[in-house]
Amino acid sequence: MDTGTVDLRRLSLRSAQFQTALVELVRLTRVPCGLPVPSAALQGPPRDILEWLGYVFGFQGDNVRNQREHLVLHLANLHMRHSHMGAADTLDQYVVRSFREKLLENYEEWCSYLGVRSSVQVSVSPVDIDLVIRQELLYISLYLFIWGESANLRFLPECLCYIFHHMAMELNGILDGHLDSMPDYSGENSFLNCVVKPIYKTILSEIKNSKNGIAPYSKWRNYDDFNEYFWSRRCFKELNWPLNLESEFFKGAGKTGFVERRSYWNVFSSFYRLWLMLILFLQGAIILCWEEGYSHPWQALSNRGVKVRLLSLLVTWSGMEFFKSVLHMVM
Repeated sequence: MDTGTVDLRRLSLRSAQFQTALVELVRLTRVPCGLPVPSAALQGPPRDILEWLGYVFGFQGDNVRNQREHLVLHLANLHMRHSHMGAADTLDQYVVRSFREKLLENYEEWCSYLGVRSSVQVSVSPVDIDLVIRQELLYISLYLFIWGESANLRFLPECLCYIFHHMAMELNGILDGHLDSMPDYSGENSFLNCVVKPIYKTILSEIKNSKNGIAPYSKWRNYDDFNEYFWSRRCFKELNWPLNLESEFFKGAGKTGFVERRSYWNVFSSFYRLWLMLILFLQGAIILCWEEGYSHPWQALSNRGVKVRLLSLLVTWSGMEFFKSVLHMVM
């Protein structure tokens, strides 16, 4: 990381520990030898592993610069708060790991829910601490780059998990030397053009189908429907990676979960308990007031016949419960 890419004066760095953390980041993010670089996309060698990630996965240069400063602020702040736990002149690997675990917590839960193996594979070797921290920074930076260019896809957190999962797998292949060629989305602005735009355009078309919210919910997909698509493992089979633009996801897979139907019966369903109370009270009041020869209606409760007729309230209550169940099935 080139410290010239971050305006240190604007950050008001008054702490020696803060500045030391930045120097450590510069050292740790140097590009190691042997990493493949897409020469066609380069005007010069990458200055750090963040810029290398941007070249390899086709992120925008401005996004790389913005997220570099974003990362510096996060890690330097954490180093300030936890410097008492270790040496102040080095960046603690546990501080970096805790930040990575918090940042990717939703991704790890998503993997656990779907029963898939996480693509985050960090060495636990106590010998080469710099290697461990560098791996942590790669995963952190990759997620921040994805988030930085995702635009409205940020409303689809599980979709971001799906994208990060596959891009992290490709990153692992590069680091392990298993990939001889560049990732599928490599080249200038390729992530924006090949990943973000197709999904965004699909969301935009569904918004147009909604007719400004007037169309029935069963006729168009909202953000929840898009996000729920990534709640099952079928997304791996249908969507694939690189993204299969011919899949049902882009053509209109339809609603994936509960479909709310607009009807006046929704008023009855929403206020069912109120309607139940009013109807039962009305029936009971009619039974009591129907009896003659009493100065007050409640005096009719002394009549055995009235008590028997009041038991019909249970029948009414059961009938309304059955009607409510049928109504929910229809709606």
